[in-house]
Amino acid sequence: MRNYTKEDIRKFVKEESVNFIRLQFTDILGMIKNVEIPISQLDKALDNKMMFDGSSIEGFVRIEESDMYLIPDLNTWMVFPWPSGKGRVARLICDVSLSDGSPFAGDPRGNLKRVLKEMKELGFTDFNLGPEPEFFLFKLDDNMQPTMELNDNGGYFDLAPMDLGENCRRDIVLELEEMGFEIEASHHEVAPGQHEIDFKYANVLTACDNIQTFKLVVKTIARKHGLHATFMPKPLFGVNGSGMHCNVSLFKDGKNTFFDEEGELKLSKIAYQFMAGVLAHVRGFTAITNPTVNSYKRLLPGYEAPCYIAWSAQNRSPLVRIPASRGISTRIEVRSVDSAANPYLALAAILKAGLDGIKRELEPPKSIDRNIYEMKPSELADLGIGTLPTDLDHALIALSEDDVIKDALGKHIFANFMEAKQSEWESFRINVHPWELERYMKMY
Repeated sequence: MRNYTKEDIRKFVKEESVNFIRLQFTDILGMIKNVEIPISQLDKALDNKMMFDGSSIEGFVRIEESDMYLIPDLNTWMVFPWPSGKGRVARLICDVSLSDGSPFAGDPRGNLKRVLKEMKELGFTDFNLGPEPEFFLFKLDDNMQPTMELNDNGGYFDLAPMDLGENCRRDIVLELEEMGFEIEASHHEVAPGQHEIDFKYANVLTACDNIQTFKLVVKTIARKHGLHATFMPKPLFGVNGSGMHCNVSLFKDGKNTFFDEEGELKLSKIAYQFMAGVLAHVRGFTAITNPTVNSYKRLLPGYEAPCYIAWSAQNRSPLVRIPASRGISTRIEVRSVDSAANPYLALAAILKAGLDGIKRELEPPKSIDRNIYEMKPSELADLGIGTLPTDLDHALIALSEDDVIKDALGKHIFANFMEAKQSEWESFRINVHPWELERYMKMY
């Protein structure tokens, strides 16, 4: 466990010839932002005196409330391995505070810390996350702009010559390992041009930091290969979209509370209650875990993406799966999350939903161990299997009606998230799209 001090950071700067530091944070929509400072301003940053204009960041504050401070988390120190002119560039991930020093309610990372505090008040010590982010690689044109031309025609676990992205993927893995990631697996995914790199689980705050760093590294290395990496959930019609399955577990003093040697499926009562909470609130948090108009083009039957609210330990069609590993590796896999989600908000919502299940001692419905995609609507109804919202509009309505998930975001983030996403939906709704022109222009 890292526990860096200011002196450690100063020593690292000298030893690794760092000339610039990026003070990095994340906005409500999940976009990485940063203020880059020369090393001459290091002491100011370490003393939490680095100010920035919060009114210029999506969903933060109005102009009359704009003065904010970046509070570096020293344990997130990392030097980027790729060269950047004279000297090297490092980064520190920051929390955001108001001018009076209090935490800013609109900071997604700080908000996750708030929900973790509630978790600890219930007696748990850690919430662990193992993410499985997927992405597509497309070729860049001569102007370094992304095209819709794929880099390969490979499929699940393919090798060269079908998987022409393997050199890029290998370089991404090497860069991540140099930055301290423990990579567990990397492979070609189901769709042409689609890839997955899995890294070891960590406590949820570190894991969310890692997801943001991962996205930055993937995009940077892909560009060096003449490729554009996108975490857009469904860039291509007719093939699988990109998800980010989230494997989660609750720990207490080093013990996985989801495991019970004597329990059914060797799962504890806490595991079932947590899962029941997730299933009870999944419609409410879908706008958070699947935050774009495009997200709902992925959540369709037939493309391995879960759209049915159910669970199983035997098949992959339900929304929640219980992987086979037990003991310390016992976990719940939430499969609906996509790679466009703000990880801090998504995991705050999932954790809050699970804790609500524990507090209310909820019981999950019976497991569904058949392929749900092959069931008829009447069978789904008889089994009480619900569905996720079919578009962003319905997801936002479900969010607005779920007080537990609204509390997981806090009033500031909820209000600003809703405003931004309702505007996004309205823009999509009123625009005329190529499909409409192709379908109707000649017909009518």
